[in-house]
Amino acid sequence: MDSPCTSESIYNLIPSDLKEPPQHPRYTSLFKASIKDDMKKFKTAMKTMGPAKVEIPSPKDFLKKHSKEKPLPPKKKFNRCSPKKPAVPLRTDHPVMGIQSGKNFINTNAADVIMGVAKKPKPIYVDKRTGDKHDLETSGLFPKYINKKDYGITPEYICKRNEDVKKAQEEYDNYIQENLKKAAMKRLSDEEREAVLQGLKKNWEEVHKEFQSLSVFIDSVPKKIRKQKLEKEMKQLEHDISIIEKHKIIYIANK
Repeated sequence: MDSPCTSESIYNLIPSDLKEPPQHPRYTSLFKASIKDDMKKFKTAMKTMGPAKVEIPSPKDFLKKHSKEKPLPPKKKFNRCSPKKPAVPLRTDHPVMGIQSGKNFINTNAADVIMGVAKKPKPIYVDKRTGDKHDLETSGLFPKYINKKDYGITPEYICKRNEDVKKAQEEYDNYIQENLKKAAMKRLSDEEREAVLQGLKKNWEEVHKEFQSLSVFIDSVPKKIRKQKLEKEMKQLEHDISIIEKHKIIYIANK
């Protein structure tokens, strides 16, 4: 009797004509061999404790006796003729004793304190709740400069500068007036300037009204020429109005 492992199965009687499709070869990097060599080289270098190559100390560089001690300063020559120190006092020499003073230091100190002027505290200000103190005189909060005699008086150099500027302005005005007289120029008054400005604005409104009345379709040459003419007039009037509004003083030539 056959064992259950070698018994024939019904599925084995079915013919199997199906073939598995061939698998594509796996991708292999071109740098695989070089990366393997680098990894092996680095791992070999890390296997030792410390650097792989250690310089062996020379047997001649051994530690010598007193080599780590600090060297002594150079010897000085002893001179016997150098000045000597003062002599030691003798046993028979006694200090001066018995000198007394009749000054009463307690009363003298009390009188100095009573008659002396009290020391004024230095003015300070505190700007934080933690109690940070600062000098009041150098802070700008103390009215220090208003007590000066020349406080509020214009300095002399500023007065002189103002006079020079005023004089230069007067000379320039006189020069302009002389040139205007030579060139026969006339200055427009404010009324005349305003009248000219209003007239230009009125002309612009009339031209603009005429421009608005043009037909929508410009299908002929005369219409096109008329439109260009009105646009040119409006542009010129706008230019003249902007110049007059920009300049308050206007000069014109006398006829």
